[in-house]
Amino acid sequence: MLLAVDTSTQSVGIALFDGNQILCEESWISRRYHTVELANAVQSNLSRAGLSAADLHVLAVAIGPGSFTGLRIGLALIKGIAYTYQLPVIGIPTLDITARAVPVRDTRLAAVLQAGRNRLAVGWYKAEDGSWEADDPVENLTLDDLLKKIDQPCILTGELNEKIRRIVEDHDLIEVASPILALRSPKYLAELAWNKWQDGTVDDILTLSPTYLHKGDPIPG
Repeated sequence: MLLAVDTSTQSVGIALFDGNQILCEESWISRRYHTVELANAVQSNLSRAGLSAADLHVLAVAIGPGSFTGLRIGLALIKGIAYTYQLPVIGIPTLDITARAVPVRDTRLAAVLQAGRNRLAVGWYKAEDGSWEADDPVENLTLDDLLKKIDQPCILTGELNEKIRRIVEDHDLIEVASPILALRSPKYLAELAWNKWQDGTVDDILTLSPTYLHKGDPIPG
């Protein structure tokens, strides 16, 4: 049984996955109340599935880029459960979760998060062996900067508000993902982490740390 937690932005998600089916999934917009809401939501989803923390075997957490407070709260909760029950932890880059929802095609994909001050955290992906693989380091760009970098057909997905969708909808090289496909869903975090766990890949809980969004600054690769 795997518990997945994503607190990268105001969009928070929790999922329980047993390798065959998603037993519970919950997503909501948290208005800066991650600390108050998260632990209660995890307990509620475990109870709904007829489980307790003692039934978990592995934990997954989104590690950013994202907001300082959100990522810190999510990682602290996961590490607390891991230490208590001696469970392995797997960290998944947040934009990998965003990209996973889009059907794989032979084109480039740009997955974005709102980074504040009219900037976007942008992850670039390419199709490889039937999945989206990160192609370049994450960048911190304005929308104008992003549009200038798109010189070939590209799918755009992620946190796309009405203004962004309106600006890019007529761009000749951009296909905008539907709002449903653009949603960052915790079930994809669960699946990505499960696959890593099955391959024998886990993270060192002592050194696992998030990638924060520093407004206006480059994002470390």
